[in-house]
Amino acid sequence: MKKILTVFTPVCAALLSSPVWAEISAVATPVISKADNAWILISAALVILMSIPGLALFYGGLVRSKNMLSVLMQVFVTFSLISVLWVIYGYSLAFADGGNFFGSFDKVFLKGVTVDSLAGTFSKGVYISEFTYIVFQGAFAAITCGLIIGAFAERARFSAVLLFMVLWFTFSYLPLARMVWYWAGPDAYVDAAAAEAAGKTAGFLFQKGALDFAGGTVVHINAAIAGLVGAYMIGKRVGYHRESMAPHSLSLTMIGTSLLWFGWFGFNAGSALEANGSASLAMLNTLVATACATLSWMLSEWKLKGHPSMLGAASGAVAGLVTITPGAGFVGIGGAIFIGLLSGVVCLWGVNGLKRMLSVDDSLDVFGVHGLGGILGSLLTGIFCSPALGGSGIYDYVTGTVGEYDMTAQMISQTWGVLVAIVWSGAVSFAAYRIIDLLIGLRVPEEEEREGLDITTHGESAYHF
Repeated sequence: MKKILTVFTPVCAALLSSPVWAEISAVATPVISKADNAWILISAALVILMSIPGLALFYGGLVRSKNMLSVLMQVFVTFSLISVLWVIYGYSLAFADGGNFFGSFDKVFLKGVTVDSLAGTFSKGVYISEFTYIVFQGAFAAITCGLIIGAFAERARFSAVLLFMVLWFTFSYLPLARMVWYWAGPDAYVDAAAAEAAGKTAGFLFQKGALDFAGGTVVHINAAIAGLVGAYMIGKRVGYHRESMAPHSLSLTMIGTSLLWFGWFGFNAGSALEANGSASLAMLNTLVATACATLSWMLSEWKLKGHPSMLGAASGAVAGLVTITPGAGFVGIGGAIFIGLLSGVVCLWGVNGLKRMLSVDDSLDVFGVHGLGGILGSLLTGIFCSPALGGSGIYDYVTGTVGEYDMTAQMISQTWGVLVAIVWSGAVSFAAYRIIDLLIGLRVPEEEEREGLDITTHGESAYHF
């Protein structure tokens, strides 16, 4: 033994002082991937563009001119409000260590996060700045809250909207983001035992196996249910079905739609968290599915109503964007084409037939597009994620391979995600609206609604003729 140690010691000393060991040590020490970090910074900026000005102009063009400024204001201020709440406590409750439904207050005001803090991606040993991850996820939170506004546009009290956003963001968005997207990261899955232990710390729906690449449940179903509940509880607009409530500027709506489509590349492709093939697949799927949905909505409307409309084309594009979101990085191009074509038809029915069946004044069809699109996309992800259909399958981080795909089990997981999003958001939204109605009232007086919220609420107009 002494002889072995005598030989081994100088060998170790030589190895530790060699350039080879320096390279091994560098690999073992977590370092930021500058390329991936740059891509997610750009993606975060693209998601911000989706809210302001994209969503604001899309919604603004769809309302009557007397309410244009009020919608711009609601989206703009909601984005600002949620951005502040996100860094104060939102990120901590969603992504700090904690339970399966909420995190903790360990990172309130981003305590402990520095320029050297790293966030894991979906590849072992690949990291981006935690600040970058915070900005990216914060932009998601902000636009999700902004989406709700379209359901009760033209009649909600501005103060009620802001108070609702605080409550809903805290008790619906944050726990759903936690349930779906929180996990220990790939580096924790070193073997079967470690994977089992890490899995128990993940979000509730992550443990159920629900797939949501970029927000079908967390963003679209979540926001759509909140909007639907709000449309019922606030009530129909004065003159609904008796007076013309046609969009005042489809030109602005088209510009807003285009900005949404452009920004959505950051929304979906950025959700890969790396500048890799998965991001490229998500970008291609986002392009193709959206184009297919635009065409299928337009052609269906043309057949049913005798003319192709700009409103229909824009609505179809958003429907395609929504529906491909949960499976953007999981499904193949064939699946994306099918999802896009089907979403245009289904969401067209959602804003016409289903809306009449529900007897609800969802002003800008938040549920018909985002709700139905989110549900449809989440369920179809379970089908088209199958490698047999061109999908990515489910990656096993322990073995480093794609495992055998069980479509039935995955569909059960997807159904879990859809149902939990519906029930959770519905319950939180109902409670929040009820509390606000008792405290300050949800709706403006009838005379203010008739005059328009631009003047009565904000004291200014979008246009001066």
